[in-house]
Amino acid sequence: MSTLASPALKSLQTNIDAPLHQLVADIDILDAVKPLNNVDQKQAFFDNQFSVEPSFIYAKENIDPFKLKRALFNLPLETLKDDDLYTLYLDVIDSYVDKVDQYKSIGSTDFLYDSLRYYGEPSEKDIRNAQFILHLPDDPDDNVGKLQDAQAICQILSSMADQEGYTWQLQMDDSMVANALVSGTKVRINSRAILSHTDSLALAHHELGVHLVTSLNAQSQPLNVLSLGCPLNTMTQEGLAILSEYLSGNLTLKRLKILALRVMAVASMIKDKDFRSTFLLLKEQYGVEDNLAYTITVRVYRGGGYTKDHLYLKGFSMILNAYETEANFNHLLTGKTSLAYLPLISRLISKGVLIEPKYVTPSYKQPVQANAVNRFITHAIR
Repeated sequence: MSTLASPALKSLQTNIDAPLHQLVADIDILDAVKPLNNVDQKQAFFDNQFSVEPSFIYAKENIDPFKLKRALFNLPLETLKDDDLYTLYLDVIDSYVDKVDQYKSIGSTDFLYDSLRYYGEPSEKDIRNAQFILHLPDDPDDNVGKLQDAQAICQILSSMADQEGYTWQLQMDDSMVANALVSGTKVRINSRAILSHTDSLALAHHELGVHLVTSLNAQSQPLNVLSLGCPLNTMTQEGLAILSEYLSGNLTLKRLKILALRVMAVASMIKDKDFRSTFLLLKEQYGVEDNLAYTITVRVYRGGGYTKDHLYLKGFSMILNAYETEANFNHLLTGKTSLAYLPLISRLISKGVLIEPKYVTPSYKQPVQANAVNRFITHAIR
């Protein structure tokens, strides 16, 4: 298989790629773990002096796990003669089988174990990296500048999207935990978000520069598989996004400390399984103000125990190294890729099965030189 017009590729599109996309395209873990009653539960938690454990509710999902898994395993992968394509589709299907289990356990005690199986947990090295960052003295310049509300943040994102020629949809959301979320080409902004100008720029480079860019590039591919994502693509995608903040000159020490706090919060959640304990750890041991401590805690307890957040710091270190060493680094922007699959993706591009990324992250094209202190800190994360 060497050209996009080959009969083998058309057969793949019809018999495997399109059916796979139809089966799993609606599985969106990030959206599914969003607590519908977060605003009310936060108010109750604060009104009761942090003594009442929040009780979150989630949207009901109508999925038949057995039927879906059977359909996935029935896809005719044995017809694929290209080893790279066979490996890619087999691994993607296996990862979605795990995601189905995770999806159906949202809101139950099983979700934590499914999350651990998929995302893992912080290692001792991850904990040491987080503690290294948290022990650094604060940078007084991190809090300089006018605060931006959600409308002002949207204007910053819109300006970047117009400049880069992105096709996207913007939506305000009053029930989000995160400040922003990209799903396909839809970008949702937390209507309660308030950020500094630097953090707003960082958000634009993170969400649009990587998460939207990789969605747009995936949609331009002749195959849907990179819209679904390589297995365990979260660490790579978030690493790419933090790198985009860094290369744009908007990654602050304050932001790195938040990523480090997420590592500690995940470790606490796994050990204590108690929302209040994790919240008080952030508040009392690390001096985090109440609203931020709550947000970080909700992020790791949503769904029943979501361990994804420990991957940001590790992913950034991994991707920064790849940026400095990998000749085909920009191929990671081809879609929702994983670093482990970069050689395979590059081979499929050379065969003409996949195409080079149409959009390249702005800060990757024109990086800002970091100062000596920031270079030292970021390269000390290993």
